Amino acid sequence: MTTVSKTPNARDVLGGGFRIVARFIKARPLAFASAVTGAAMFAASIIASSAVIGWITDTAIIPILDEGQPARSKVVPVTLAVLGVALWRAAAIVMRRTSAGWLQFRNQQDLRHKLIAHQMELELSWFGQQSIGNLLSVADNDTERATSVLAPLPYATGVSLLVIGTVVLLALTDIWLGVVALIGMAIILLVEIRSAITLYPAWEGIQTQLGIVTGVAHESFDGALTIKSLGREDMETDRLRAASEELRDRNIDVDVRWETFRTLIVVLIPAVSLVLLAVGAMRVDAGAITPGDIVTSLYLLSLLTFPIQLIAFVLFDLAASIPGWNRVEAVLNADQRVVYGALMAVPDGGAAPVDTDAVAFSYDPKQVVLSNVVVDIPAGRTVAVVGPTGSGKTTLTLLLARLWDPGTGRIHLDGRDLRDFARHQLPREIAYVSQASFLFDDTVTGNITMGLDVTPERVITAARLAGAHDFIEELPNGYGTRVGEQGASLSGGQRQRVALARALVRMPRVLIMDDATSAVDPSVEAEILRGLRVAALPSTIVIVAHRPSSIRLADEVIFVDEGRVVAQGDHATLLRTQPGYARLVQAYEHEAAARLEAS
Repeated sequence: MTTVSKTPNARDVLGGGFRIVARFIKARPLAFASAVTGAAMFAASIIASSAVIGWITDTAIIPILDEGQPARSKVVPVTLAVLGVALWRAAAIVMRRTSAGWLQFRNQQDLRHKLIAHQMELELSWFGQQSIGNLLSVADNDTERATSVLAPLPYATGVSLLVIGTVVLLALTDIWLGVVALIGMAIILLVEIRSAITLYPAWEGIQTQLGIVTGVAHESFDGALTIKSLGREDMETDRLRAASEELRDRNIDVDVRWETFRTLIVVLIPAVSLVLLAVGAMRVDAGAITPGDIVTSLYLLSLLTFPIQLIAFVLFDLAASIPGWNRVEAVLNADQRVVYGALMAVPDGGAAPVDTDAVAFSYDPKQVVLSNVVVDIPAGRTVAVVGPTGSGKTTLTLLLARLWDPGTGRIHLDGRDLRDFARHQLPREIAYVSQASFLFDDTVTGNITMGLDVTPERVITAARLAGAHDFIEELPNGYGTRVGEQGASLSGGQRQRVALARALVRMPRVLIMDDATSAVDPSVEAEILRGLRVAALPSTIVIVAHRPSSIRLADEVIFVDEGRVVAQGDHATLLRTQPGYARLVQAYEHEAAARLEAS
């Protein structure tokens, strides 16, 4: 979030706030124009009603009470005048509120859509630097706060016209009444501006703290299993309580200060009326104005009590919208976008070869993860990527799927640089399945197809290949069963197999599996891999493997250690020529034997 490094002034708050408002108005000008027109009609109706009250006083009430004129002759014109003003005001209110609501909520919708669309274009590296809870707060709280000023803004615009109209009307009635109204309105407006300037830094703190609370809550819910398994519920509760109490204290501080300013404004309005009454009484004694003029003036000021406060509300929301917008803008200004080319996918192109040219990569400039990586994977082969923990296996698969881009070097699919593909084209040729399989709160079929228009037969074929068809059939509604958020109703192994089916249904030219069957039994994993090898797939298969049975099923093995590709060849050859590989496989075999004994 952008912060203010110096004491804010009127230019910081009002200028910055109105620039944000102008951006939203530009996006929906007709809605704003309609809302302001309704507000102007409302302001005019108030002035008209005060004039009608003054006219009724002079032409009906005083003649009836002082001169004894008959009331019957006054009823019809008075009723028509009051009814006309009431209908005018009602129409203005409907027009203003409907248009202002449309202006606010459509801009809010547009902004959230823009946020999501922009984030979907950013590199995964950017997400790795963010708090997911904070991003949720930006999309929800900050977006709402940034646009909250739009609802009362048209009314405030009409109120501004009303204040100007009031001063002009009083000045035309009597210059001294106009002077009193002008000075009084100026004092109230200065207090309102001062309140916005004073509260602006506090709103910055609230928006930041909201992001912190959302982040802590998200971590608590997402990590519920870890928290409960370690018995750290009290610690996590205390962490959320501390963050929430800080947010509560900040909100209380803002509310107390705001109510102080609001009370001052509420007191100033009747004070101006009292001064106006005193001056007006003197002007009546001098014969400059009539009692009806005084009634009109005081009635008009009484009607301004809430509208004048509304200007304060708008300035209050304006001060709050700036930090909200700053946090939204920080996300929109993130420039780590994935760069695409113009190459199109090759439909039904068959299995594709993959090769790399001296690829290097690092998440942190001080720590190189991969260096001078050269691999050559022939089309249609099943290749196992094997290496000790932290050797760079997962990073290599992420690069092969272009979920990250290498720092140096190139990766080719069918001789084409992955970075030359147009947007959405590469996923039509490469499917990536990770160990942490994410499922949406949808049906099994919905999770497999993910919007892809395929036949039910093709879905079932993919599920059979992934070893998922049998357990899916046993679910309450089969393929129509909803799996819950993140696939909560399925086991880890079942989620992995549904995720694998999701990749297979797309019939990719390259299938990359990063330990994607680690949660299933070794026998089931071996059966799945054997099925993939003998199936009529148009795929080159790359798997990150650590089970000996999986490694032996591969046509070739890429042995990775300390960020380098040490060797590439068949399993038997690497066992003979690479001591490090032999030791690693032997360790895997001992681990597998121990697990078998334990079971």
